[in-house]
Amino acid sequence: MAVQEPILARAASDGADRLVHAEEPLAGLQRNCGGDLPGLIAVPELLELVRKARLYRLRLARSISAQDGGEAITAWVEVDPRGEDEDGCDIVLRSWQSAPIAPDDTRLAIDRRAALDREVSELSARLDAEQRILFVTSDSPDLQELARAMSAGLGRPFTDFLAPESHGARALHWRLLDGAPVRVSGSKRDWRIVLLPQAKPGHDPVGFELLLVSDEPPPAEEPEGEISLVPGSQGLVGHDLAPVLRQPIARIVANAETIRSRLAGPLPDAYANYAAEIANAGRLLLGLVEDLGDLEVVESAGFATAPDHIDLGEVARQAAGILGVRAREKGISVAAPVAALRAVAEFRRVLQVLINLIGNAIRYSPEGSRVEVRLERHGGQACVIVSDEGPGLAEADQAIVFEKFERLGRSGDGGSGLGLYISRRLARAMGGDLRVESEPGQGARFILEVPADGAADPQ
Repeated sequence: MAVQEPILARAASDGADRLVHAEEPLAGLQRNCGGDLPGLIAVPELLELVRKARLYRLRLARSISAQDGGEAITAWVEVDPRGEDEDGCDIVLRSWQSAPIAPDDTRLAIDRRAALDREVSELSARLDAEQRILFVTSDSPDLQELARAMSAGLGRPFTDFLAPESHGARALHWRLLDGAPVRVSGSKRDWRIVLLPQAKPGHDPVGFELLLVSDEPPPAEEPEGEISLVPGSQGLVGHDLAPVLRQPIARIVANAETIRSRLAGPLPDAYANYAAEIANAGRLLLGLVEDLGDLEVVESAGFATAPDHIDLGEVARQAAGILGVRAREKGISVAAPVAALRAVAEFRRVLQVLINLIGNAIRYSPEGSRVEVRLERHGGQACVIVSDEGPGLAEADQAIVFEKFERLGRSGDGGSGLGLYISRRLARAMGGDLRVESEPGQGARFILEVPADGAADPQ
């Protein structure tokens, strides 16, 4: 006959699942998880077990997990509901094991924080190594005046337009500017600067990604006139719903990611997984909103891009950097080009297309594989080629992959079937094209073509 483990501690709960009595170490765990004694059970898995035992009048026993400061706790708990005339349960602790929690990889933690800031940023800009503005984009009504001023001041230091409150507009090392609070003319919210350096480990930054983030939600705006949901109505998602939905959804994603990555404090694995599901669902919804907004833009009458002289190598490296966290989580390496290739196209739109192509390559490639981004020039066309080691596409699928809402029979991956359609429309609007070369089982090569710049590429 099996020998039963000795009782290490006893506790009791009432009909409202409040812990009314507890011996150590349960009492200490209750307090360290933010609860009181007496008070509602603060250990999530214990609360779930006690609640089920009380509701179904069943004696339940199982292993529970919790986090106590820097330690992971595993305990065997038995919960026995009292007689019909009494509410609550008797709780018995029979085993208790603790182990130090391994700290997250520092690089991974930094990448997660950067991803959170990107989710909720309301203005983003690209800076050179001297913190001078290369381009700016923002959809926030609060920041339109600032975005216009910064766009008109390309080549000037960003601190000419965003002077940190504690330092003024003088030149500072980027680490002193990262996280600095700023005030924005025309906005009642408080803002902070986020500077993400673009550099290889051990090297000085060759540029920066600038984000402007507020911890306060944007003010609610009443839409002008009545929003019509008549099919085929123009401007609904892009002009009315997208700006209203984007920030709340982004904040849901950011808060869920904060919980998942335990940046807000210790959490059992089961609840971290719930938060991950919330974050993923939010990203899918946010992606759909963005795709529908872009669809309206590219299909609107008179749509045109704003061509400029750009370096496709620089755009490709930035796109690969933005998707670096996603690739590492799947064990996929992304090889970005180191050379330069001059082209005439809109930086923001090329970046949008490449993020879509590299993101698709990561999504549909096997773990441990490689995605390669390389540059080629063919006569008057400059090309960016994104190659993966995924399942590839049959010839019939290649003919329809760029069609609207086409997902090639896939389900469950959350894609809208609009990304490649929009990307090809953007490529053609810039005087180029987007095509695919593939064979089943041999991966795929998506080729973005835009007009080459007549000037010689830097060596």
